[in-house]
Amino acid sequence: MQKLPLLIVTTFYFLSCQNPTKKNTENAFRQAAEYEPTEAVWLLYPKVTHKKSEPITAVTLEIIQALAPYTNIKFVVANDSLEALAKKLIPANLLKNSTVSIFKFPYREFWTRDFGPSFLVNDNGEKAMADFMFNTWGYNDTSDVSAKIDEKLDEAVANYYKIPIISTNIVSEGGDHEVNSKGTLLLVEAVEKHRNPGQTLNEIAAECKRVLGVTKVIWLKQGVRDDDNSTFGKIEGPDKKMFYTVLTTNGHVDEFARFVNDSTILLAWVKPEDRKSAVEIESAKRMEVNYNILKNSTDQNGKPFKIIKVPMPYPVLNTLKTGDGVYGILSELTYKDGSKFPKGKTIDVIAAASYLNFLIANKVVLMAKYWKPGLPDEIKKRDEEAFNMIQNVFPDKKIIAINTLAVNLGGGGMHCITINEPKAIKK
Repeated sequence: MQKLPLLIVTTFYFLSCQNPTKKNTENAFRQAAEYEPTEAVWLLYPKVTHKKSEPITAVTLEIIQALAPYTNIKFVVANDSLEALAKKLIPANLLKNSTVSIFKFPYREFWTRDFGPSFLVNDNGEKAMADFMFNTWGYNDTSDVSAKIDEKLDEAVANYYKIPIISTNIVSEGGDHEVNSKGTLLLVEAVEKHRNPGQTLNEIAAECKRVLGVTKVIWLKQGVRDDDNSTFGKIEGPDKKMFYTVLTTNGHVDEFARFVNDSTILLAWVKPEDRKSAVEIESAKRMEVNYNILKNSTDQNGKPFKIIKVPMPYPVLNTLKTGDGVYGILSELTYKDGSKFPKGKTIDVIAAASYLNFLIANKVVLMAKYWKPGLPDEIKKRDEEAFNMIQNVFPDKKIIAINTLAVNLGGGGMHCITINEPKAIKK
């Protein structure tokens, strides 16, 4: 794909000609591992703020500035107004030298990883697009207006580049697709069954193999407790207080298990001394189950994995009130435990915090940090411990830590709001 000239802007209309859906057979397309060469990283301009005092655009700018020396960035806006804001946000030199290019496509949410352009590559140096269905993480269904708009984004990008689209009726998000470069895929049972209650695990796995070009699927059981779907109701946290989760995914794999090479997996881990509150105890149990699954699994060649346990952040607790974006959505949910949302009152929330929701892009890895002045030193020490572990597994890459709280308060992290476009290399 050729380098884009300065500030290419394109608009996609739903009435435009559709690129015909292709089968993933003859050309053998596959999802590339994130540690393979990256051509560009895609982001969407955030149309919302989860909490008024925590602007997401500030995190977006930090991500762009950190990535710029290592990869091109493709930044999507939804309309002319957002385009104008994007031009003010992005440093002028990055626009002038085409490090950042702006595109215009419709979208509602900004979680690029989950419904954005999921590029596939093959050994002929070609690209295709994986096209899963989307139902806003199970909070609605596929017929919802918002879901339909966001679900079309990958098709819009594929049509612009005139590349094949490989589609499926399975509902699945990119944040739950973790692959190595040899054809092994990690999926989470709690997530995929939640999205596809009428499908068996075998049926879901078969479609993921077909669309993503993988040969082996390993099923992990559940994600961390504070990533449980918000409609399930409040969860017990530190000091036995009850907290709302923040429009979370029900356990995406990119929050807790990541490939760093073809044979090594990082797994989120609750240290024994951290297992104090109900949320930490439950997350610990779930990660022990996942560890045993991985320990008893093999890769695509029948070889065992190296598993490295990375300590989880301490629970990141916060509050939301009337006027905060996530508060408004939580106030309209129907809770399966029968509880009623206390409209008008400040609520306690637990953020979707993770050190493993990192982004790999060529010679850089962007990861989360949570300490800031005024917080306990133990948080700073945990940040440093995680940073050093990530640096150890990526000795040849620069590790950059960014405070991602503004994003975490909406149910995801830095990996969730970005997606890699891999380089298509002819072999």
